[in-house]
Amino acid sequence: MSLNADVIIIGAGPSGAVSGALLAQKGYKVLILERAQFPRFSIGESLLPQCMTFLEEAKMLDAVQAAGFQYKNGAIFEYGDQHTFFNFEEKFTSGWGTTFQVQRDRFDKILADRAEAQGVEIHYQESITTVDFEGEHPILQSQKSDGSTVTYRCQFVLDASGFGRVLPRLLDLEIPSDFPIRQSNFTHIEDNIDAGLFDRNKIIITVHPKYRDVWYWLIPFSNGRCSIGVVGEPDFFAKRQQTPEALLKSIVNEAPGLQKRLTKAKWDTPVNQITGYSSNVKALYGKHFALLGNAGEFLDPVFSSGVTIALKSASLAAKVLDRQLQGHEVNWKEEYQVPLQFGVNTFRCYVEAWYDHSFQDIIFSSNQNKNVTEKISSILAGYAWDEKNPYVKQCKRKLPQLAKLCQQKKSV
Repeated sequence: MSLNADVIIIGAGPSGAVSGALLAQKGYKVLILERAQFPRFSIGESLLPQCMTFLEEAKMLDAVQAAGFQYKNGAIFEYGDQHTFFNFEEKFTSGWGTTFQVQRDRFDKILADRAEAQGVEIHYQESITTVDFEGEHPILQSQKSDGSTVTYRCQFVLDASGFGRVLPRLLDLEIPSDFPIRQSNFTHIEDNIDAGLFDRNKIIITVHPKYRDVWYWLIPFSNGRCSIGVVGEPDFFAKRQQTPEALLKSIVNEAPGLQKRLTKAKWDTPVNQITGYSSNVKALYGKHFALLGNAGEFLDPVFSSGVTIALKSASLAAKVLDRQLQGHEVNWKEEYQVPLQFGVNTFRCYVEAWYDHSFQDIIFSSNQNKNVTEKISSILAGYAWDEKNPYVKQCKRKLPQLAKLCQQKKSV
């Protein structure tokens, strides 16, 4: 049986499209199998500037820039009457300091279309049902929307299926995340926010005034709409016997700043819910396959790191796989898993510090040091792999020290 492609990618989202384009640029025959029909709804709408590097590498940046998405240059944090913001152009690490807030249905379709334009073949509405990696070549069976099945063979498989986590499920690679189970309720609204109440060039992260482990996102789009969501542990939501829309509205109204901004909002879209989204796996690679982005590990949405990690994984994996397909000996652990995990662990450090409140103490401190702020700004901009930044390389030591200093100054 002949090969259908050199590489089969499961999923046409950002990591799938970018890895496919990068491999197609090298002359490989790439086939993407996607369960949905694009465009389709997805969250993860606030990109980080580091993403721009990978979009540029995949020859997709011009299309994204031309799409009219909302410009983004930073992040605002709010807690009661405390406000602070980070300008991503004022950062320690060189590179892009601006990016976009995107509706993922349009954004993902743009990337997939650009991958196709570079020679990637995409089959929509095909779901992988079985896989076999025991032989010389991987064998995948998929089911089409009409119920018919197709069998494919290739040299290597990249799983970019995101929360679908196709290979982790089929190969029993999933392990529990060490993060507590959290829930997110979210929707899109016509925000009608008055001018002067909102810098639409920035995402707003708001801490609940009473429960510091509950937080909100408000992500503006260029068409007068926003993505609004709240994150907390399931018990926080379960105590409220309300419809999903009434529940989200009532929780949003508990944050004075959001309530003021969204007084005229039109809640015209059904509210969605995700519970237990954090995930982990036994390994990010195996015989004839590797896992990209959320198919491998997802931490938490608080710092919008998901797409950045996905695109970083796509870039790294495409380079290692190119060398392997050329016949070179490669080490997936040292060349892919270890370097990818370095940045993931950086984000993990900050997520953990967010939920134990120490990072909140840092960012809401009234005694801001410009040098330190620029280093933290780099991480919030997605540069979690910059080993020259001590708040990357030594984050487990540096963050507690800085938090303690901020807490001491606050108590004086």
